[in-house]
Amino acid sequence: MLDSDKPVNRRRFFREGLRELLKPLANAIEPLHEAARQLEQMEVLGASGGSAAQSNRNSPRSIPLNLPLRPPGALENQSFLDTCSRCGECVRVCPAQCIKIDPAGVRGSGAPYIDANEMPCVVCDGLHCMHVCPTGALVPTILADIDMGTAVWHSDTCLRTRATETSSADRACALCVEKCPLGTFAIELNAAANQIVVKESGCIGCGVCQFECPTSPKSILVHPKSAHAQK
Repeated sequence: MLDSDKPVNRRRFFREGLRELLKPLANAIEPLHEAARQLEQMEVLGASGGSAAQSNRNSPRSIPLNLPLRPPGALENQSFLDTCSRCGECVRVCPAQCIKIDPAGVRGSGAPYIDANEMPCVVCDGLHCMHVCPTGALVPTILADIDMGTAVWHSDTCLRTRATETSSADRACALCVEKCPLGTFAIELNAAANQIVVKESGCIGCGVCQFECPTSPKSILVHPKSAHAQK
């Protein structure tokens, strides 16, 4: 009986010894895990509509190349990539020529994408791109239900809030509101608080506000819906 216990006791001895040896490594990794957890919470807060100041701190100024803005009616990003044939029909019919395909696959993973800094979706009459898609990667969708992403306003660089650095004409800038194809359904100026208010329920993420914004870096950016899905 004692002989049969010896292998078990020996294994237990080595397990305990190994646990003691690994304790310093575990203690070193734990702060990294905690830092990552806190960072994730900050990102979620920014995406879920925290205060304007919180949004400015936590929202990225640029969108990673693997999280592009997709044409209106696009499926969720991975499903879009799996379904799209890269035929280019949506590119061909776009009257604004805002939809692009990078043959090298560097931008947009080789699938149709929109760079709002170069040319936004103008929400054309007919929304032709989604109707000519032969694979179903773009689904015909009514205007109010389009969800390409959501615009996020950054007060720290906006001309309206840089009162000591800009002229009175600049401080009156409201191009993002004036040029929005959906108007106050998606975005409006709160004059009393001197703030740009994006309405998440109405904003479709077309990128016109970002395109029209005159500041560098842009003071309003569209966060693609794929960016929210990965958080």
